[in-house]
Amino acid sequence: MSMLDKTAPHAQPFFLGTFASNCSGGMTVTKVPERWASSWDNNLRLAHLLDEAGIDFMLPIARWIGYGGETNFHGNVLETITWAAGLLALTRNITVFATTHTAANHPVVVAKQLATIDQISRGRIGLNIVAGWNKPEYEALGLTLPDDHVTRYGYAQEWFDIVQALWERTEAFVWDGTWFKLKNVLGDPRPSSRPPILNAAGSEEGRKFAVRNADFLFTPAIDLARSKDEIIALKEQARAAGSDVDVLTFAHVVCRPTEKEATDYLEHFGRANADWAAVDNLVRLQFAHAQSFPHDLLALIRDRMAAGHGGFPLTGTPEQVADGITALHAAGFRGSTLSFVDYVEEFPYFRDTVLPILEERGIRIAPAAMRSAA
Repeated sequence: MSMLDKTAPHAQPFFLGTFASNCSGGMTVTKVPERWASSWDNNLRLAHLLDEAGIDFMLPIARWIGYGGETNFHGNVLETITWAAGLLALTRNITVFATTHTAANHPVVVAKQLATIDQISRGRIGLNIVAGWNKPEYEALGLTLPDDHVTRYGYAQEWFDIVQALWERTEAFVWDGTWFKLKNVLGDPRPSSRPPILNAAGSEEGRKFAVRNADFLFTPAIDLARSKDEIIALKEQARAAGSDVDVLTFAHVVCRPTEKEATDYLEHFGRANADWAAVDNLVRLQFAHAQSFPHDLLALIRDRMAAGHGGFPLTGTPEQVADGITALHAAGFRGSTLSFVDYVEEFPYFRDTVLPILEERGIRIAPAAMRSAA
């Protein structure tokens, strides 16, 4: 069963996961030699660490072309469905998402892939739906990126409607849609239950899609006062549509025994040794084709893009990092991903120093208590 089951009596008060460990550099656009290497061995080591620590999920980024610069940030990326299947076969509790571009993956194939992984994992697979925004990736795949969000999300809606039909219907059916014409199609096997659905959306059409279809909407936390109002509005919008959507965000961790050690390291990897050419390519593409970030905060976002791909900064001592996570919880977020310059090297310190503080504050439940409740 997925650890992200919001209705389970043992559900965590605040979900924690990792983001982009399948991608070279992770979430850090830096040139430092210790930057994350996204090998299978490193990902498996990380998955075992997270699983033992009771972390709830791993979320990958699906990328088909890098961002250039000196490091070609995200040039080396493990494909997410096979990555998820491998990790889930070798872990016990953690949920792992497959991030899937609707334009590049046929819904009948994806429905069967996830139903298969559901059996491998005993219900621990999740689906992150991407309607598409990165024009060079479309060009690399020989596809055309529609200019308008209405078309992109109209296609994504029909795509997901087919996936859900394959997961729910027990007899073969015909699909005569705008984008897909299917004859005598049947989903067998089907998942044991619907996997948790995640969608990152910034545009009006994207958020309508997330409210209709997703369990979790994934969005940046740039200004927590703004985030608090947005989350209230999104939850109201979901209730009006008869759905229940929670909001997740992403954060980057630099946790050290002293604040000076943390800020000095942030300056070292995130500014003095940032791959600024890759950062500028990333920002340019995000602002040209996506609406993930508020455009009035461009300077702040560019600075944060190098250090953590625009994620909320959790920099300082264990107490200060815990304070930042507490602030995300207070703003209404249901959870956050975490990233590090080197996930495997840095997560154990976070596990040993920050997680106990969050447990004391009631924001997290200790793994032993979770297992006994289950």
